[in-house]
Amino acid sequence: MPRSFSRVTILGLILLLVSLYGCGRAHRAGLPPGSPFAQIAAPSALALTEGTAVGEVTDHSAVVWFRTSGPALAQVAWVPEDGSALPAYSPVLATVFDHDFTAKVRLDGLAHGTKYRYWIRVAGADDRETFDRAARDAGAGRFNTAAEPGSAAAVTFVWGGDLGGQKRCRDEQTGYAIFERLLQVRPDFFLLLGDSIYADERCPSPPNAPGGDFIASTLDDYRAKHRYQRGDAALQRLLGQVPVYAMWDDHEVRNNFSGPHDPRMPDGRQAFLEYWPIATPFEDPHRMYRKFRWGKDLELFILDTRQYRDRNAEPDGPAKTMLGAAQRAWLLKSLSESTATWKLIATSVPLSNQKKGTALVPGNDSWARAEDGTGFETELRAIVDVILTQGVRNVVWLASDVHYAQVDEYDPDGDGVTDFREFICGPLSAAPAKPLPPGPAFRPTTLFSEGGFMNFGTVTVNGANLRVAIIDERGTIRFSRTFAARTP
Repeated sequence: MPRSFSRVTILGLILLLVSLYGCGRAHRAGLPPGSPFAQIAAPSALALTEGTAVGEVTDHSAVVWFRTSGPALAQVAWVPEDGSALPAYSPVLATVFDHDFTAKVRLDGLAHGTKYRYWIRVAGADDRETFDRAARDAGAGRFNTAAEPGSAAAVTFVWGGDLGGQKRCRDEQTGYAIFERLLQVRPDFFLLLGDSIYADERCPSPPNAPGGDFIASTLDDYRAKHRYQRGDAALQRLLGQVPVYAMWDDHEVRNNFSGPHDPRMPDGRQAFLEYWPIATPFEDPHRMYRKFRWGKDLELFILDTRQYRDRNAEPDGPAKTMLGAAQRAWLLKSLSESTATWKLIATSVPLSNQKKGTALVPGNDSWARAEDGTGFETELRAIVDVILTQGVRNVVWLASDVHYAQVDEYDPDGDGVTDFREFICGPLSAAPAKPLPPGPAFRPTTLFSEGGFMNFGTVTVNGANLRVAIIDERGTIRFSRTFAARTP
């Protein structure tokens, strides 16, 4: 009897361990296969180890993002914080291996200018028939919807890019502490303007948190790079409280890549779309350029400067494009039709500041024309010509990528009146660079130009006034200026 009891006990312990840890070995989130840190017990499939996020916020809708650690069933619930409506629930969905267990859920029928809270209910993959009883709350967050287009409402947002480059990755002790500074602004949304990962660079540990010391070259590698970033506690706090509009730049694939010509682009694009709350059209599931309206006075146009661009090394000219014909036509039409006081164009690369190529990828990577005749200045001039000829007023370009901060005003027709402005910020966490002066093609006047520190930008639109500020990683305002809108 004692021997039989002992065997049963041992068998029970074995079964318990199998149920807790699984039969196979799992890869730790953020680590590629083969990492010495990778083979550890898998977290529960019901855990949201990368937090949650909300994106694509409008005056009536939003997209909630989350990731389970394995196959699971999930549901999103949401309710106005003022209790003006009962909770609403999405259909139950399954997180699946083919999308790395990420999920995006669109919330429709929201009230404009309203604070919402949401939470994620999760159950096992086999609990569909008993989901309501089996589900537990696994994550939560908050967001504000935009004011309706005809409503005058002040809007504040933050923007930035370049996260985790040149070995400035998640600090092992503090993580990406700069995100706490962004939260202190209490923004209505966060515009992430590219280089959300550095797929083509290593993050050695120490001093960084383990998990990023590899170069990405496959879909699983790109996913692991995103998981590494999203494991940061400060970034999770920001994304849990502030809606995000995300766009990629080059390091989501590799330095200075040109989309149609890079064989790694599809894998980098898939991972980026899986890990950010971006809603692509059903008829064009890879399209990322889009626009958002926040009340009467602000419209934001987000450009994709990577997916459609010609090779950087090609000489600049009428046939060369960064945007592609369809995106360029969309931008020009949208600008011409916009009734917003301020039209903000998000471009991941700057207008007039050269970003030279490398021996591996030659040619200027920004809009400006370089000494070797490369660049995309001809296409930019065509856009500027429409701004001038159609009288599109109060245009501001937002950029990042070059690892320094700069504020420029442009007077391309030389009449002494500013026709548009450009605000550049960054990096969020990468090697700071020495500022370059803007090229002369569009007659710039530089109001601020400084490098050598981590930073982000803030914009507040309040009726006819727009205020920009550059804030460093310590929370110090390095520059601020308020501009008044030009009226017809």
